[in-house]
Amino acid sequence: MAGGSRSPGASVTSRVLAVLGAFDATHPALTLSDIARRSGLPLATAHRLVAELVTGRALARGVDGTYRIGVRLWEIGLLSPLHGQLREVALPYLQELYTTVRENVHLAVRDGDEALYVEKVTGHRAVPTISRAGGRLPLHATGVGKALLAYAPPEVIAAHLRGPLRRCTPYTIVEPGRLARELAAIRERGWARTHEEMTLGSCSVAVVVPGPDGAALAAIGVVGHSLGAAPQRLVPALRAAADQVAARLADEPHATQRATA
Repeated sequence: MAGGSRSPGASVTSRVLAVLGAFDATHPALTLSDIARRSGLPLATAHRLVAELVTGRALARGVDGTYRIGVRLWEIGLLSPLHGQLREVALPYLQELYTTVRENVHLAVRDGDEALYVEKVTGHRAVPTISRAGGRLPLHATGVGKALLAYAPPEVIAAHLRGPLRRCTPYTIVEPGRLARELAAIRERGWARTHEEMTLGSCSVAVVVPGPDGAALAAIGVVGHSLGAAPQRLVPALRAAADQVAARLADEPHATQRATA
């Protein structure tokens, strides 16, 4: 279940959010029965809400009878600071970085215990990855996630270390003490790395985009097959991109709003 509510006291807003929350990257198209089950709502309630959301273009009904997220939500999503400001400021530098490294380039922010991917720049020669713009992956298993976690407030780090820490591959660091030492090393050297910790065969290196107060506004990372032997060779290019994005964000104060919790 995606996280709905059968509580009789649930508000209309919470029920609408439960319907929308039934959709995710692995469930982009759902039947009405699927929506009711995954949202935790009675079928009749789900039917009424879905009909209203279709009328408002928040959901769209396909010819096969399944429902998908509608164009209205996409239009509203474009108003988010993550898209309209952070992404637009960073995208030219991400594209320039990709031209230099010819590997997947990611821009991510911290959202709770996850790395929320704001943008991904890739090409047909880059190694396939499971990341996607709008997707989420664990902080402790990704390069951008480790960078963001290392520079998070101490109470956030402490809470994350209390776990649980999901093991994504046999190489994922899930021991709290070992992860704490890894985060300390990231802060000391100024960049993060992973070696097959999220996906077998893929390595990554990442740096944070610093804000005026020294906190991490976002992280920029590179993912590829052959980074494990000498990931530090990519750090200068990554730092140059991150510093350029930080400088641009400093000139646009509203763009420094972060999706952190």
